[in-house]
Amino acid sequence: MENHADISKVVRQHAEMDTFFTGGFTRKAESSPSHAPQQKDDASLAKAVKELGEIAAQVNQCRKCQLGSLRTNAVPGEGNPNAQIMFVGEGPGADEDAQGRPFVGRAGQLLDKIIIAMGLKRSDVFIANILKCRPPNNRDPRPDEIINCFPYLQQQIEIINPEIIVALGAPAAKTLLNTNKSIGQLRGQFHDYYAGLGSVPIKLMPTYHTAYLLRNYSPDNRRRVWEDMKKVLAELDLPIPEPPKR
Repeated sequence: MENHADISKVVRQHAEMDTFFTGGFTRKAESSPSHAPQQKDDASLAKAVKELGEIAAQVNQCRKCQLGSLRTNAVPGEGNPNAQIMFVGEGPGADEDAQGRPFVGRAGQLLDKIIIAMGLKRSDVFIANILKCRPPNNRDPRPDEIINCFPYLQQQIEIINPEIIVALGAPAAKTLLNTNKSIGQLRGQFHDYYAGLGSVPIKLMPTYHTAYLLRNYSPDNRRRVWEDMKKVLAELDLPIPEPPKR
């Protein structure tokens, strides 16, 4: 009886989280013109597509660390080469390893719902990870693995040149910002990420990983993530959807 109650509680919590990040959202300023993203011209866009494809090919051939021999599929990343927002996690999980695509498991499905709640589509953004191969048992990335793999992500960021990077979870935020601060200390405010020497900094918003939200469901945690996403939308001058009334 107790187990049944626990399962029912988990199902109810996940249903509440789904509702929070999906149904009933309306744009706050539907009649106002949307913010026009910086657009690459046709030649620049074709060049970006080509270069991102070359990186993906390199990732698929990579054997710089043991993860290359353990994986089923590499997960280079995917999305809009002209994206305003780039989401970066720590590494692929089992579903991602099986499909070769980022954020397609339960945590990815929640990320999709958050993106939709922001008034966007998955095809509007670019999604990638610090590591391009799954660590065994989904453990945190090791320093040597990050050193070998991080340059691929750095090149992707330079090519896409997003206006904002959303770092999902502590490993992604710490790597991108080169800091030892906790995600609790980092989230909720913008930081500067420098793609290269002399480059203009890209605004970076750390927030909780969607896998963490699934493991540590609470109204406070989901509200913190939504507050972070509202700051991202406001920075881009995009309409901020409002949660459904209860």
